[in-house]
Amino acid sequence: MLEVRSIQKSFGGTPVLRDVSLTVAKGDVVAIVGPSGSGKTTLLRCLNFLETADGGEMTFDGETFRFGHVAKRDIARIRRKTAFVFQSYNLFRNKTALQNVTEGLIVARKVPRARAEETGMRMLEKVGMADRRDAYPSQLSGGQQQRVAIARALATDPEIIYFDEPTSALDPELTGEVLAVMRQLADEGMTMLVVTHEMSFARNVSNRVVFMENGVVVEAAPAREFFDHPREARTRAFLRTFGARADMGAD
Repeated sequence: MLEVRSIQKSFGGTPVLRDVSLTVAKGDVVAIVGPSGSGKTTLLRCLNFLETADGGEMTFDGETFRFGHVAKRDIARIRRKTAFVFQSYNLFRNKTALQNVTEGLIVARKVPRARAEETGMRMLEKVGMADRRDAYPSQLSGGQQQRVAIARALATDPEIIYFDEPTSALDPELTGEVLAVMRQLADEGMTMLVVTHEMSFARNVSNRVVFMENGVVVEAAPAREFFDHPREARTRAFLRTFGARADMGAD
């Protein structure tokens, strides 16, 4: 579904992504882990053209695009097949949960309001938020807001969802409800590329893990292999720091 080759990105002359390559197949849940500042979020933003990469190529749905030379119409076409869930929710503060889910359908995709609201309610129900359809973001917990954001992403029927540290802004007790929704999506076969610090999610839900540091991919492997038999010394040190080699089967 998605193949990225040698993507590069610098800010003010400082390299942030250095020839990063990865592949995501249909139905994959790929976790991207690594220390802060390793380029994980920048990678996601470049893939969805929220940032403009300096070089490299992306093949998506059988079409190949050169970063830095993608036409606006092609960016629009790619975005219609993808969705992005931000760590800070990015909900409209003056709109209800249902309105937040339907706004993009009605305004950007010209879906009739009645059909958009039907879709919106189905997605809110999927994430356990149907009973809060009329609540505004200020009336919702962080976990509830993030679930609305996931419902908004699902409403567009994307082929892949990019998650940028979706639980990093949440208290630990609220993290579980968001991860439970993501686990459900994984079980249903949703393709996801997830930047996360949740090692239990990376181990128990994702099928592949990519470890990044200093703008490069240090190691990429199937999840169990990554955690049980890491090849690189730097990977082993990272996992020790997070306590990720411990038994997390009870997640």
